Amino acid sequence: MAFDFAAHEMSPHMAEWDEKEIFPVETMRKAAQLGFGGIYVQPEVGGSGLSRLDTSVIFEALSTGCVSTTAYISIHNMCNWMIDTFGNTEQREKFCPELCTMDKFASYCLTEPGSGSDAASLLTTAKLEGDHYILNGSKAFISGGGDTDVYIVMCRTGGKGPKGISCVVVEKDTPGLSFGKKEKKVGWNSQPTRAVILEDCHVPVTNRLGQEGQGFNIAMRGLNGGRINIASCSLGAAHACVQLARDHLLVRKQFGEALSNNQFLQFKLAEMATKLVASRLLLREAAVALQESRSDAVSLCSMAKLFVTDECFNICNQALQMHGGYGYLKDYAVQQFVRDIRVHQILEGTNEVMRMIIARSLLSESG
Repeated sequence: MAFDFAAHEMSPHMAEWDEKEIFPVETMRKAAQLGFGGIYVQPEVGGSGLSRLDTSVIFEALSTGCVSTTAYISIHNMCNWMIDTFGNTEQREKFCPELCTMDKFASYCLTEPGSGSDAASLLTTAKLEGDHYILNGSKAFISGGGDTDVYIVMCRTGGKGPKGISCVVVEKDTPGLSFGKKEKKVGWNSQPTRAVILEDCHVPVTNRLGQEGQGFNIAMRGLNGGRINIASCSLGAAHACVQLARDHLLVRKQFGEALSNNQFLQFKLAEMATKLVASRLLLREAAVALQESRSDAVSLCSMAKLFVTDECFNICNQALQMHGGYGYLKDYAVQQFVRDIRVHQILEGTNEVMRMIIARSLLSESG
């Protein structure tokens, strides 16, 4: 169903959304009608109640139609899950149903201008005054920023470090909430990216998810799933690019015969397909580990994010090379897949941070 939706509702518009920087709200609402607005959210608040494994399969399939749009849907799903998992009954009933139908859209606000990889050093403050928090600070590189309705904001309610961070839901039109200019990006152009600015922004205490000081844990729990989701988007791009490369080799002739008869290119295509399947297997294993709350889940999610986003970028880049000069033309989809998935090696935790998490996990086992 997701492959079908990607082929008919997304792929035909992928280039236009990129070129004109269109946020395809109506298409995403159609996706939500199929249950893609809250894939792993509980059914009693409108979610599909599916597993992390199901989610990975869906995001791979949707990304064959448009990586940028699917990546935003994956972030929206992560935010929805965070409210469903850490919110109380009132919060879940208030926010989740409209997020599941995508009548409302969500954004995840962790990164700041001065704290990317070092997320625990964030500076946005939330001072308690009566029954409200007063938020001050700014968030950078926020997907959907300015166009979405619900902002999951990590802010400092206590002292330095991760234990001083709390998580609050800031609704659009809250006084004191504003946005920076729309960023000009290499890819991911079907979703707007802006700074989220908080200036004496009054947010009711009832919008806090979990307890004070629990925010960093909530953020990291969300990112474990986010890493699988974004890697699944890379997988879909590589899946599509292997097919595009194969089709091109079959029709393009050089030196009197089809490129598909060139053994060097045959071997390259075989390597691409092998790395695609290896990536898929590692990713699916990580999704199962996360679903089952296994002790190796965090490490496996990090391994999958590192390996899959690197290897799939290489697959797409190789597919572009196989297209020759045509691969560099915007008439051909392969270049957009390359541009859209390059950022996956950076966000949801850079691949350098993934290496740190994996190494820390391995080195702590000896104790």
